[in-house]
Amino acid sequence: MAAAALLRRSPAARVLLSPALSSRLVASKPHSSSPAPPPPSSKPAATTKTFSIYRWDPDSPSTKPHLKDYKIDVSDCGPMVLDALIKIKNEQDPSLTFRRSCREGICGSCAMNIDGDNGLACLTKIKSEASGASTISPLPHMFVVKDLVVDMTNFYNQYKSVEPWLKRKDPQSPDKKEILQSKTDRAKLDGMYECILCACCSTSCPSYWWNPEEYLGPAALLHANRWIQDSRDQYTKERLDSINDEFKLYRCHTIKNCTHACPKGLNPAKQIDTIKKLQLGA
Repeated sequence: MAAAALLRRSPAARVLLSPALSSRLVASKPHSSSPAPPPPSSKPAATTKTFSIYRWDPDSPSTKPHLKDYKIDVSDCGPMVLDALIKIKNEQDPSLTFRRSCREGICGSCAMNIDGDNGLACLTKIKSEASGASTISPLPHMFVVKDLVVDMTNFYNQYKSVEPWLKRKDPQSPDKKEILQSKTDRAKLDGMYECILCACCSTSCPSYWWNPEEYLGPAALLHANRWIQDSRDQYTKERLDSINDEFKLYRCHTIKNCTHACPKGLNPAKQIDTIKKLQLGA
């Protein structure tokens, strides 16, 4: 009761309280609706980075293909090359043309050549400004539609030629909805089914540069082996026979640029070697 009475005293009377008693009193806090003080400014200093980007517009045939420099503040940009391209397109040059979709390394749309290496712009980090300007160009040895967009028609036709779907000889039973597969057989498809058809591997291959119309290329052959190895498929011999050709298969000289270029960490050269060994035993 005595402490309660002391709490009700006027502010002038509280000054006379003993130190021991005043230490037990709770200090008043500002009301929750009181505005909070503004946080201190923590914006990083501007860091300029130059990107030299391949430009070509089919609607301006008099202008030859060239590299155009763009400078951006990478401290105000995402960490990936695709972030830089989007920033340039949004803030500096809306005519810049490139493909992109998922931004997560799943669709393969943003495949391009970055500082001499094929890769996905959404998975390639921006190099530090100390490394100098970054050069971005289309996938090599492909017909350019515009800027960083290449014509993928031949690439997709080669993929289609290996018939990348399940083929069966036995008629489907009406009461059987699934074709089962053991875990061991399913594991044989690892390292092949993950391919996203970005064309980074094929366009890094010198053999594909020299014979793009005849040599199927690493991506198509990887998918061919994916169905050759599938235990549910019943056209294994026919698939091997269809690619047993001097150019379709044997233009691969195991240079392994494809393995280095694959953004998914796959090994197309290994799958092509597997097909060659199967051909010897067929």
